[in-house]
Amino acid sequence: MNVQKKRRLALITFIYWFLLVYIIAALIFWFITLRAQNDTIRRLKGTSIERNDPQFDEKTHKANDEWRRKNNQYLGEGATFLVVILIGAVFVYRATRKQIRLSQQQENFMMAITHELKTPIAVTQLNLETLLRRQLEDETRDKLIRHSLQEVNRLNNLSSNILLAAQLEGGNYTTFKQEVDLSAIAMEVLAEFSNRYPLRHITSLIEPEVYMNGESLLLKMMMNNLVENALKYSPREKQVRLELHQEKDLIELRVVDEGIGIAGEEKQRVFTKFYRVGNENTRKTHGTGLGLYLSKKIAEAHKGQIIVKDNQPQGSIFTVTFKDK
Repeated sequence: MNVQKKRRLALITFIYWFLLVYIIAALIFWFITLRAQNDTIRRLKGTSIERNDPQFDEKTHKANDEWRRKNNQYLGEGATFLVVILIGAVFVYRATRKQIRLSQQQENFMMAITHELKTPIAVTQLNLETLLRRQLEDETRDKLIRHSLQEVNRLNNLSSNILLAAQLEGGNYTTFKQEVDLSAIAMEVLAEFSNRYPLRHITSLIEPEVYMNGESLLLKMMMNNLVENALKYSPREKQVRLELHQEKDLIELRVVDEGIGIAGEEKQRVFTKFYRVGNENTRKTHGTGLGLYLSKKIAEAHKGQIIVKDNQPQGSIFTVTFKDK
């Protein structure tokens, strides 16, 4: 957040608290004034009653009852207004904070998406220009083509994530579920990542013939996002493992990495849309903050749940659990 936005936020915060304090102070002043006015009316009524009046006690008791009733009325109304004001203040404060966080997340997303789009386009353009202008050896040419395909796949995954996030947010996505071979999808994902990252150590422990009712496109996207996330936050020499097994009617998919791990307070926030740890200007890893958000949404769409816990001695374990029945 730049200096101008920080100043604007500080000004808005000051105005908010100033108005809230002013309203509460005005309410207290109103209450004290009415109480004082009620006391004055009681005193005037008391002095107007003659002591030798046969109804002196009755009139005095009536004036005292009216005084107490008015005090209770002012107290009840004041307390009600105070509660309403505080509830409204809390609602406005939370809504404003939520809007500010969303604005910051969207700003981070725009910065990230700009980087995510420019990098693969620039790399692919450079590779294609090199292939067009120079006569290269077969091995070098194949390497450039493979590298370009990797960047194109990155763009394809990015556009798919953005499109799906927009459809899920707008409630426009309709799932078409059928019995799918989850094992075959996992093996396909493993093969694609092994081809894209031949220098990375990607292993698997996939039980064959694990079937479930679901949409293969979404389930594959979820696996892609989880494996991509593990590779992104793991050192190149560390292992990433994709696991799938079934026990009775419980299906468990796990992606295990030996990377930097996730702090305890961040474990739930990483599934929030656009959320990424750190600042876009200083963060070295690429991404848009949509991968884990979509993974959670896809798991929930298949009546599953996703959790993250620490790997030992280092790293993270993302576990997605489905019920087959």
